[in-house]
Amino acid sequence: MKRRSLIIFFLLAGTFISALSQSTESMLSVVRGKHVLIYTKNGKGYVHKNIPASIKALKEICAGMGIVADATEDPGAFTQENLNKYDALIFSNTNNEVFDTEGQKKAFQDFIRRGGGFVGIHSANATERDWPWMWAMVGGKFIRHAPHQQFIVVVTDPDNPSTCFLPDRWTVHDECYYSNELNPDIHVLLSADLTTVEDKNRDEYPGRTFGDLFPLCWCHTYDGGREWYTALGHDAETYNDPVFRRHLQGGLLWVLEKK
Repeated sequence: MKRRSLIIFFLLAGTFISALSQSTESMLSVVRGKHVLIYTKNGKGYVHKNIPASIKALKEICAGMGIVADATEDPGAFTQENLNKYDALIFSNTNNEVFDTEGQKKAFQDFIRRGGGFVGIHSANATERDWPWMWAMVGGKFIRHAPHQQFIVVVTDPDNPSTCFLPDRWTVHDECYYSNELNPDIHVLLSADLTTVEDKNRDEYPGRTFGDLFPLCWCHTYDGGREWYTALGHDAETYNDPVFRRHLQGGLLWVLEKK
């Protein structure tokens, strides 16, 4: 009886994996030939040392999907004429003020309003924190993080391509980011299990705002575009992790599949 149950389990697992592969392959066929811009500008303040590793990983992820990827930290790239080349923008560990002029901000905003996609990684939610439209588009605004440590991430939605391959509870070594100004229309994909996070300042924020869970990754549509954000990705080494790379790949797939 036990042997028969195992056989049935493996048959069902094989069917699930096959269906997942077919679904992913179908999505990949839609995004091949797309063009994305990886943006890494930082204003005054902390600059993550992971940026070169993130660019390398993202370019390799894109190459594997047949996507053309450019990378820049030059805000001069934000003109309507230049952005017309791209299907999505990836803000990888951008932080603080990343635009020099109002015209650059308008070109970015117009890109989203024309249906352009947006992927935000880690400190991208700490970008342009004085601009309410930016908070709403990203889905939230960075306020602080717990000390770097190992903690558990709960898969809130297992059906998104950025989460469908993960276990129900995913152990990570990272910074548990807390956002405020959360857009109520975000669809939460991953949440930090706060019972596994050591944080002496938890009572200050987030307290019991979301009980023992706090959103870390989400997607939504806003002002004409599709947006996906993950708070994970502090360490340079994380970008070599195949699981994390698949997480990023799935987020980009979700953003681009309707383009």
